[in-house]
Amino acid sequence: MTIIVILGVFSVLLALGVPIAFAIGLATLATILLSVDFFPAVTTVAQRMAGGLDSFTLLAIPLFILSGQIMGGGGIAKRLVDFAKSLVGMFPGGLAFVNVISCTLFGAISGSAVAATSAIGSFMMPEMEKEGYPKEFGAALTASSSITGLLIPPSNILIVYAVASGGVSIAALFVAGYLPGLLVALALILLSAAYAKLYHFPSGDRVGVQEMLTKAVAAAPGLFLIFLVIGGIVGGVFTATEAGAIAVIYALALTALYREIDMRRLQDIFLQSARTTAIVLLLIAASTAMSWILAYENIPTTAANALLSVSDNPFVLLLIINVILLIVGAFLDMTPAVLIFTPIFLPVALELDMSALHFGIMLVLNLSIGLCTPPVGTVLFVACAVGKTRVIDIIRPLLPMYVAMFFALLAVAYVPGLSEWLPRAFGLID
Repeated sequence: MTIIVILGVFSVLLALGVPIAFAIGLATLATILLSVDFFPAVTTVAQRMAGGLDSFTLLAIPLFILSGQIMGGGGIAKRLVDFAKSLVGMFPGGLAFVNVISCTLFGAISGSAVAATSAIGSFMMPEMEKEGYPKEFGAALTASSSITGLLIPPSNILIVYAVASGGVSIAALFVAGYLPGLLVALALILLSAAYAKLYHFPSGDRVGVQEMLTKAVAAAPGLFLIFLVIGGIVGGVFTATEAGAIAVIYALALTALYREIDMRRLQDIFLQSARTTAIVLLLIAASTAMSWILAYENIPTTAANALLSVSDNPFVLLLIINVILLIVGAFLDMTPAVLIFTPIFLPVALELDMSALHFGIMLVLNLSIGLCTPPVGTVLFVACAVGKTRVIDIIRPLLPMYVAMFFALLAVAYVPGLSEWLPRAFGLID
């Protein structure tokens, strides 16, 4: 009865266009009202929402959001595009490779797939269209490539998973995301190479070593943020939360160096960061309340037992979990999806001898694909807006990209070493 009420109310509210955080909160409240009166129900939801935000770890999220916003407006995107173009722009379909590499690098710096789509897309989509690439292909490739930044740290969603899983090391998660993120980027580059050969995409101009070094030097300060944050966390110099503060200070220093953001623009960036933080934290608070009522009604255990009764084959069960999550990701934002479904599927993964670290990387990659999947795909709509095209028009070029990302997801799901080798090499896991 509980699951029917919570899903029913949530689905109706979403269909009516209610913001997702409010839909989650109201669905949770409606479920509790089945058992208690109004005021105790409201008090319970409020307490659980407040408790969900009572975490020192979550302090890293607004800091990384702010640093990403500053880096996004500080001229980093153009320097990354120029650097990537000097590396691979001369190959057939080189601009497509540049797009993937630039989105990957910028996504890693900003920690935001939306920011990567907007910043890199504003440069790359017009450039690709001018060189003869279909604009629908450019928009689809930008949307797909931008999700790699959610795996390559610093990544806010990995911090959310660390909280939801109840103790997975953020440092280990950050390091674990590198190879899967790069695998997705490689899959999209190989697909772009196939497109280039099939549709005879043009080659760019070859640049000299001197110009390549100049572009590398220009991009190096922005790229150094990745090494600064991860090196400090892995080396035990500072925590993930302290790393967020250092990232903000470094981003501000870099902005002063480039002189591309004035005080008026900086004020807007702070305001936008506050808005984004408010949205993310409200989602976390509401999702925590929903997770609590699900746990209270013993739904995660029931769901886990039901799933384990379907088959005792780990391959089949992992495939079922991934298919369910792909469907969920198409309709639900990543943050609530991680908070709600981690307690449901993590016990199943542990029963399959899958580590919580490995499961977390698989979960985040899976739900990242949902960001460029209609009907709710945020990144997809941003790419269409920047590329001045329609969602329906980019579905065709997106389909092969979905296939490429799905095969990368299967590799991550069934090859634990892709997620665990680097953390183990750095001594972050046993």
